[in-house]
Amino acid sequence: MDLQSRVQPVLKVAREHAHAVDADGRFPQEAVSALRASGLLGLTLPTDVGGLGGGPSELVEVVSLLAGACGSTSMIYLMHVSASMPVAAAPPAGMPRLLEDLASGRSLASLAFSEAGSRSHFWAPLSRATTTRDGIHINAKKSWVTSAGHADVYIISTGTADAETVDLFAIPAKMSGLSVDRPWSGMGLRGNSSSPMTINVDTSEEFRLGAAGGGFDLMMGSVLPWFNLGNSAVSIGLSRAAVDAAVRHTVGTRLEHLDQSLSALPTIRAQLAKMSIDLANASAYLDQAAARVADPQDDTPLFVLGSKASSNDAALRITDAAMRVCGGAAFSEHLQIDRYFRDARAGHVMAPTSDVLYEFYGRAITGRPLFDAPEAAAETRATASTGAAA
Repeated sequence: MDLQSRVQPVLKVAREHAHAVDADGRFPQEAVSALRASGLLGLTLPTDVGGLGGGPSELVEVVSLLAGACGSTSMIYLMHVSASMPVAAAPPAGMPRLLEDLASGRSLASLAFSEAGSRSHFWAPLSRATTTRDGIHINAKKSWVTSAGHADVYIISTGTADAETVDLFAIPAKMSGLSVDRPWSGMGLRGNSSSPMTINVDTSEEFRLGAAGGGFDLMMGSVLPWFNLGNSAVSIGLSRAAVDAAVRHTVGTRLEHLDQSLSALPTIRAQLAKMSIDLANASAYLDQAAARVADPQDDTPLFVLGSKASSNDAALRITDAAMRVCGGAAFSEHLQIDRYFRDARAGHVMAPTSDVLYEFYGRAITGRPLFDAPEAAAETRATASTGAAA
């Protein structure tokens, strides 16, 4: 699989428009169009539906490269991949060509999981489907939907009708009853259109992914591992871009009164070294996590949990150091380090948040169940499916 020939044209377009996307807070339509044409939207989907058959390591490679070019584009891409994986695991009968459309680039997908009432606990939607004479009605308020108003299909979560379980549904954007509640405006990832949406639709069992009540297992088994790896890769890509920009600036900028570069200062070199080592450590951990997901071991669930938290926190430290090292030049935007700094803050608070992941990791290594009451009914499923996913 020649990924470079596919990804390089996309990177060129993404870099070209990244500053304007950030400054104007607009959806990176040019880069997304390039992604559609590249075949990369089918990176992790099977070859028999037109995908590239790539695995976790390929995902990490592509997402980190995209993040270095445009953070918003990388998150849009990651959400498409994360939404495609449960479709591959349990295709909805009512959309028989959905996988082919996702793989070919004809359809851009996104996840609609988070709700204000359960916040970053995305696995516990408060909305609940109801059974009607003609099928199933879904009325849900989703709080963060990447590519809101731009995706062609949304994979949404909701409580199962007449049961204390969760379902996932594939909802085409053209279906009546979908609306974007307000424009997206954020500190970072300003072009990814992560707006709240109202989903008030009449659908049917044919649009459900898998059997009734199977949504939780799909979330944990077919979404979480890929999302955590990809989100980690976004952090790594932003961190690498920040390190590279800081090195270029400090080597190429001179203190004329001393006739030396900024990098001649021992304090500057020490900060650059710490940033580089931090990046190398986080990258190595992520590579190991990707290998564990591709070839599951007993400790794979720990890597699934730990990869996002560790990479997100490393990105906070590295981009903060890059701002300090480059001083006013970074603050003034022309190095774009301020964009990496702002974009890097999103991963830490994106569900599952770093604090939640550290708590889960701590539970796992101390022999506690991942979920306490009132979520005890999900506890066995969570432990089993996280292990299987990974």
